[in-house]
Amino acid sequence: MPHRLERELDHIKKRILALGGMVEERVRMAIKAIEKKNGELANEIRRRDYEIDEQEVEVEEECLKILALHQPVAVDLRFLIAVIKINNDLERIGDQAVNVAKRVHSIAERERMEISMDYALMAEKAATMLKWSLDALVNLDLQLAIKVMKMDDQVDNIHCQNYDYLKEIIRRAPEHVDYLINFLTISRHLERIADHATNIAQEVIFMIEGEIVRHGKWDAGTKEADF
Repeated sequence: MPHRLERELDHIKKRILALGGMVEERVRMAIKAIEKKNGELANEIRRRDYEIDEQEVEVEEECLKILALHQPVAVDLRFLIAVIKINNDLERIGDQAVNVAKRVHSIAERERMEISMDYALMAEKAATMLKWSLDALVNLDLQLAIKVMKMDDQVDNIHCQNYDYLKEIIRRAPEHVDYLINFLTISRHLERIADHATNIAQEVIFMIEGEIVRHGKWDAGTKEADF
């Protein structure tokens, strides 16, 4: 590999990991805002969204420049394709953190209604999936990427439980529907964060195996280790 291309690929890897760290921080902030019903923290997440957007555009531009100038092949080409997709998923996760912040702000401004709904487990699983997907990217860890994919079902199940619970609460207290919809929407945004973390894990598998694993085209069960 020409030294210049090697240096530029290494720089891209550092940029995508830095963006990943920034997105992880925003997700943690969003989770904290949920726990504390903290409107000020929610506003901070919304104000700083532009930072992720700017980084996402710069990473994509650098990837496209390398593709045009060096025309990489094989492993290097797979790496750049995967980074472009991961870059987009990270930006989408940042958007979901902002969406959570908007719902938290709406909740914080209204008179509180006591409901026994705990986001802690769901939020922690989504955050863990994001961390593991980025760790899998750093270390090209196939088994860790597979664990991320498996955990997605757990988050989906929690979201379904939240939906059923809130549907029943809304049926009992329809006058509070506008307030309660915020809680359901938060659950949906957390579920989407998990989905995007899964997408990142799938791209890591593509980098390692050279196989597209979306839409059930790859059997994780043949290559995975148990939790």
